[in-house]
Formats: sequence, C-alpha cells, structure tokens
Amino acid sequence: MSVYVDDPVTLWRGQRWAHLMADTLDELHAMAARLGMPRRAFQDKRSGAHYDVNEALRDEALRLGAIAISRHRDREQVRAIIRIARAQWSGHAAGP
Repeated sequence: MSVYVDDPVTLWRGQRWAHLMADTLDELHAMAARLGMPRRAFQDKRSGAHYDVNEALRDEALRLGAIAISRHRDREQVRAIIRIARAQWSGHAAGP
C-alpha cells in the first residue's frame, strides 16, 4: 500500500498545489496527520478522495515516504491511482 503525490500544477492563492492520494483512506489520513493537516482539509470529492497540498507540504510528504507521480510521465499509473481515489469517495455506489 502506498501514498502518492502528483505534480504541483494548480495555481491558487499565489501557490502551486498538488494532490495527496493513497491506496486506502487510512493511509491517506495517516499521512495527512503526519503532515499536520486537519481532517477538515480532506477533499471527499466525486473526482477522487484527496488532500490538496502546497509545494512545501508536497516536499515533506515525499520526505516521509510518499511516491511522486507525474501526470506527464506516469499517465497510466496516475489514472489507476485516480480510479482508486474515486472509488474512495463516500458517495460512490458500489456496482453489482
């Protein structure tokens, strides 16, 4: 099981932001806690369960063992991780 962080490409409030995602919600929340992020920062989104992290938090996540993924180089891996994150959304209805 792993925690992942993508490229910091989204510009918001003068900073670049990335997405912290994981194979399981437990791993995701544990990493966020290690980064000092409050649970209210959790993004329980249809697009995928994640935390938004600025570049400094991304660097710290990598130092703590998160795996860097690139939407430019690792497209298939990123798609797979996003599928996992989407399946973790609380509104996700499991199929038959």
